[in-house]
Amino acid sequence: MRGVKIVEIRNSQSAQMHTLEAIMAATIMVVIILFAVQATSLTPLTSSTANAHIESQMYMMGQDMLTALDYAPHGQSSALKDAIINWNGEPYVWNGTNYQSDYNKNNSLNGPIVDMLELVVVKNGIAHNVEFTYSTVSEFDGYSEYQQKLDNYYIYNGDPSDNAVIISRKVLLSDSDVKTTTKIPDIDDTTALYNIVDVKLTLWRM
Repeated sequence: MRGVKIVEIRNSQSAQMHTLEAIMAATIMVVIILFAVQATSLTPLTSSTANAHIESQMYMMGQDMLTALDYAPHGQSSALKDAIINWNGEPYVWNGTNYQSDYNKNNSLNGPIVDMLELVVVKNGIAHNVEFTYSTVSEFDGYSEYQQKLDNYYIYNGDPSDNAVIISRKVLLSDSDVKTTTKIPDIDDTTALYNIVDVKLTLWRM
């Protein structure tokens, strides 16, 4: 019986030692993981939590801006659609006072889009570009047609930084929407569809 008790004690001590070793190993692994995470967060090439939060805020702000500009009461066109239809193809640049045409310095941009940009992004020191992407129809060999996409700056304020955010919104144009001469072409004169314009808003911190 005494021998049995000695064996039980030794087995118990061995089990306790294995348990202790497992706890120590787990503790060491946790310490290593914590050290690795802290070292990674200090690496200059890693985006900080603060930058990610700012980018997220800018993205949501850009979404809200395009949503508000694309809203229209029943039977009316939105400010965004009107800006697209009335666009003459010129890129505009913020000169510190207004959006001035890059082709003709006497032309300046105005309207709800300008008011929104000045109120939300210009006053907060946020650089921005606005692009219009739309389809064109070209004739090939006189009988077959094909479409190609064109990217044109509506507002250009320089090349975006690596932390820029891009928000896009598609605007459908029908024949009934276009009542004046516009830079946007009609891609299908056999239907009521005029064109689809992808509005891309790029925001970044200066």
